[in-house]
Order: sequence, then C-alpha cells, then structure tokens
Amino acid sequence: MNTLKKPKNSIFIGYLSIPIIIYCFVVIVPIIGALYYSNFSWSGGSKKTFVGIHNYIKLLQDMTFWKSFLNNLEITIICVIGQIGLALILALIINSRFVKARNFHLAVSYFPVILSAVVVGYIWSMLYDYNYGLFNTLLKLVGREDLVQPWLSNSKISLLLVSIPLVWKNIGYYLIIILAGLTSIDKSILEMAEIDGANARQRLHSIILPMLRNTLVVCLTLCISGNMKVFDHIYVMTDGGPGTSTMVMALYAYKTSFIRYKMGYGSTLSIGILIVSVGVTLIVRNLALHRKKD
Repeated sequence: MNTLKKPKNSIFIGYLSIPIIIYCFVVIVPIIGALYYSNFSWSGGSKKTFVGIHNYIKLLQDMTFWKSFLNNLEITIICVIGQIGLALILALIINSRFVKARNFHLAVSYFPVILSAVVVGYIWSMLYDYNYGLFNTLLKLVGREDLVQPWLSNSKISLLLVSIPLVWKNIGYYLIIILAGLTSIDKSILEMAEIDGANARQRLHSIILPMLRNTLVVCLTLCISGNMKVFDHIYVMTDGGPGTSTMVMALYAYKTSFIRYKMGYGSTLSIGILIVSVGVTLIVRNLALHRKKD
C-alpha cells in the first residue's frame, strides 16, 4: 500500500520562496520606495530636497485628494449595490430549476469580465457620444431630442455614468463566486422548508442569505478593494473630468507624478491611497463580520 510521505522542509521553502520573492518585489519594495520618496520634494531627477512630513501635511489639506476619495467611495457604493446585488439576483435565477441552458447564461454573463478595462471604457464612451452614441440616437428616434446631451460632460451625473460600465463588466465575476456558494447549500434543506410552507422570500431571508454570508463578505471585500484603486477605466472615459467630478485617487496620483512631475508628493499620495483604501476595506469587513456574529 502506498503511503504519503511528508516533504522535507527544504522542499516547502523551495516552493514558497519564488512567489514570496515576486510578491516582495512587486508589492513590498514599491511601498518602501514610496515611503522613502514621500519625504522629499522631488521632480524625478537626481536632485531631491528633504521636506520631512511637509508632504503629509499638504496631503491632509489637499481638497482635490479628498474629493477624489469621496468619488472613490461613491463609485464603490454604486458597484457594491450593482455588482454584488445584481450578481446575487442572477445567481438565484440561474441556480433555480426553471432555467435551461445554464452554461450558456454563465458564459454570456462572464464575457465582460475577460475584456480589458480600457476596451470597456472605449465601448461605453462611444455609447455616450453626443453625435453618434447609441443613447442619443435612441432618444432622437423616439422624438425626445430635448433629452439629448453630452452625457460625460454633465458633472451632475458623470460619476454615475462611469460607474455603470464598471457594474456591467464585473457582475459575472461575482456571479461565479455566489453560484459557488449556492451550490454548497444542501438542496434538501430548501426542499424541507418549501414543504413546511416557506415561500421564496422566506427561504431567501432565513436560509440562503445566512448560509451565503461568508461568501458575500468575500465579495464585499473584493469589490471595495477593487473599486478603491480604479484607474484605467476612468482615465479612458473622462480623464477625471469635467473638472474633478470623476477624479479618483489613483488617477490624481498618476497626474501628480507623471504629468506635473511632482514625484515626491505623488509618492505621498500613493501612501495616502494605501492607508485610506485598507482602512475602508477593514472597517466595512469588520462591520459585516460583527453583524454576522450578532
């Protein structure tokens, strides 16, 4: 009879060393570098002027950064409701016994996920286009020329408009995760509840959601962390405009560092983004877990 032998410690170290080294190189080293350069007034050349905590004091008083932070929060709230909420509804529908061609629906739902954020941004920019966009064309066809407008130039709704493509792109990702959680629920429990007279709403509230809570917390964590660092999608669609109505933290740090060549303050912005993003993610996650215990 074959017996499994425990690998030597050297084998464990050998397997783990490469991913750890890569992780340190692409994550830890840049963070340490940003911490170092954030103490300088630096334009990217050889000349650096030490300013200490001056950049961090400037960050606390930088209204553009905090406006960008609030924009990130609004995008995150929209995406949490849209991505996870719609993914949950679609997962419940696809997981029901009345839906046919389940694999086809999954493939269609997941297709936007594999598209680049830049591609998605360009596609939706064309849909919003004032002259040739689909939305304005449809409004003209139904005789509502009064509603035709340059959608992305309207600062009142531009943040919502750039959030919609984010929701569309990532629903399939969370759909797969939630479906995996649904398949782990014993169907006999739901059948017994149905026999006892529980309707669909009662089964959802009392059985499905409590048993999906860990899965939903994972989705919530991924959604928040992903949308707090959104960059390329906004860069393609609006470049942060009009004004700063769609400016996000990552785009502001990019422009500060590579457009205005304020590398020192750009490093400070990067550290600020890291702190507030981790803080928001941990606060929401702890609140969700605390509510779970209650």
